[in-house]
Amino acid sequence: MIVYALTTFDNPYNPITQFDDWYNFDMDKGYSTCSFLDRIALTSNQLSDEENNLEIARAIDEIIKYDFQNIYKKVKQEVKSD
Repeated sequence: MIVYALTTFDNPYNPITQFDDWYNFDMDKGYSTCSFLDRIALTSNQLSDEENNLEIARAIDEIIKYDFQNIYKKVKQEVKSD
């Protein structure tokens, strides 16, 4: 399955494989990217992992569309499904 994540151009860490380092950098810079994405993405426990993943991708695209500061980018990576 391909997973998507939102990050900033200046963050040197991969939010998928280096989450702790990525998160610390993000919070130190005051971005709070996880909280921002959480407010936009309409995920639910009633949706499958794939449906939630697609919703996250949609929300990331929306954030980038309206990113007047041009600080965000979308990353994707294939991960093995359990």
